[in-house]
Amino acid sequence: DLVLKKAAEFQRAVKVTDYLNRATIADREIIGKSPVIVQLRDLINRVGRTNATVMICGENGTGKELVANEIFLTSNRSNKPFIKVNCAAISEALIESEFFGHEKGSFTGATDQRDGRFELADGGTILLDEVSEISLGLQAKLLRVLQEREFERVGGNKTIKVDVRVLATTNRDLLKAVAKGEFREDLYYRLNVFPLSVPPLRDRVGDVELLANHFLERFAKEHGLKTGGFSESAMCGLLAHRWPGNVRELRNVAERYVLLGESCTFEFDELIPQLDQSTVGLSLPEKVERFEKMLI
Repeated sequence: DLVLKKAAEFQRAVKVTDYLNRATIADREIIGKSPVIVQLRDLINRVGRTNATVMICGENGTGKELVANEIFLTSNRSNKPFIKVNCAAISEALIESEFFGHEKGSFTGATDQRDGRFELADGGTILLDEVSEISLGLQAKLLRVLQEREFERVGGNKTIKVDVRVLATTNRDLLKAVAKGEFREDLYYRLNVFPLSVPPLRDRVGDVELLANHFLERFAKEHGLKTGGFSESAMCGLLAHRWPGNVRELRNVAERYVLLGESCTFEFDELIPQLDQSTVGLSLPEKVERFEKMLI
């Protein structure tokens, strides 16, 4: 009975991995022609073929998970499991069990033995999304896995060895977290073998128009709607915006206007209240002047 349960869990993991891989391949391209993105693609291709641990840093919405997906797909483990753990979304009480699994009866509610994410990722890759959010106590156990590639399930005493490549993401400055005593220094250096920095959209000169049109076409097709595209003045508004939410914010804006404006084009004045409240009340010449100053 236990063998059947473990087989069922493995099959579920395989199905999840296959689904994620198909979804990733369908939307894997990192869109952009700016120098910082060209350099990022080159670094991904270089490190992707290795087994190195990679730390992916960047602001929220920049596409850190997309970079991790690309690393996985260019690796020699691309036909093996790719297990993702959102460290910020799992409660403190359950995250150790999520990482390492648990034995039956090890805590209230543990009615069956369960394999953890590291065990499910054996032979493949694990992504620790927002790794800075885990507690100091668990950081020590994570360090051991990275050093020795072994662990015990919660409530168990059997040592389990795994062959796992580790990718991690963070939107925080981990060196500052180390200085504050919020993140272990030894774990930082163990994870930071090959650091990759994903640039914010405001530093990707020339990519906003490319991305905006890409998302507009994509969502028009996805929702079965027609769109006249962004007008010249609307594009000026997009280019002038600072995009604090980065690519995710631009993607949301494109989808919103596809949904609201079938067969319409959008003018500069219509976009700006959605994008930048500091321009509300300005005349069009004033807004154009503001944009020209930012562009210069």
